[in-house]
Amino acid sequence: MTRRKADCSSCPNQACWSENPGEGPKFCPGKTKMEEVNSAYEIYQTDPESGKMAVAAAKTEGRSYMKWTRVEDTIDFAKEMGYKKIGIATCIGLMAEDRILQKILTAHGFDVVSVCCKCGAIGKEKIGLLDSEKAKPGTFEPICNPVAQAKILSSADTEFNVLLGLCVGHDSLFTKYSEAPVTTLVAKDRITCHNPNAVLHGTSFYYKRLLSL
Repeated sequence: MTRRKADCSSCPNQACWSENPGEGPKFCPGKTKMEEVNSAYEIYQTDPESGKMAVAAAKTEGRSYMKWTRVEDTIDFAKEMGYKKIGIATCIGLMAEDRILQKILTAHGFDVVSVCCKCGAIGKEKIGLLDSEKAKPGTFEPICNPVAQAKILSSADTEFNVLLGLCVGHDSLFTKYSEAPVTTLVAKDRITCHNPNAVLHGTSFYYKRLLSL
């Protein structure tokens, strides 16, 4: 019986990286989910923005592969798309990096708008948190406000928004409410200096605890 659930993590050969995708396992979504695959291809062909983004991203990959950093990829993609105004939604803990990124983007000719996650200074109690649920109980802690970040950048008519270290969940809310396309430059991980992939590489020893309940 054909497995309908996509399970690429169990694939033994990644046949999708060849001209013979039919050589993949029975549960390969290239076999079991062709309706979705064909629908996606149709979007690239019929939706101008999606098609342009797909081509621009592929061109950036071709130019940058194993040569450029993600910062450089972001700049190249934005130029390929013809974007002029870029928004930065930053964590308050990365304000120094935010300033550097703004300088870099400005040097490349972009108009940059930056919004910090704590904008509005709304206390966490106002959305229902108990004092004991704060990171530092007994102190004033403003909420991270990704919806406001998205709305402020939308009001500035940004064409492309860059996430700089937003928390898990807050990045989801920002993406949900952003009117412009979104990319993540920095993924928040306070323990690994914002390198969450380090944890995946460390599960054989240092982070082995994550593999059990």
